[in-house]
Amino acid sequence: MATSTKKTTKKVAAPKKAEAAVLKGATAELSGYPQSPRKVRLVTDLIKGKKLPEAFIALSFLPKRAALPIKKLIESAAASAAAKGDDITQLRVKSITVDNGGVMVRYMPRAMGRATPIRRRRSLVRVILAA
Repeated sequence: MATSTKKTTKKVAAPKKAEAAVLKGATAELSGYPQSPRKVRLVTDLIKGKKLPEAFIALSFLPKRAALPIKKLIESAAASAAAKGDDITQLRVKSITVDNGGVMVRYMPRAMGRATPIRRRRSLVRVILAA
């Protein structure tokens, strides 16, 4: 006589996206920044994973055009975290991404009646700070 033993498994509800979000920290976004994403990534790659005081020092002395807007963006996210009651000195740059924020196309006249496009690229920068 064979008896079947079935294992019963409880289904545990997965945390909702809102609950799984960063509990401590903040996010900020810079959209439509008029510099190409390739150039902005040179700046953001330097501060990825650093604590906020270290990131501010690195951005202060970096001779790149994107350094000041990125620094302001991180300060904005830090102010949001401080408003929530987080300790700013313990926060890190968890992730900072630079995406394409659109392209404005203009045309330059060339020889023999032709025209070539001039692409003015824009960047979309998102930063997430976490403890």
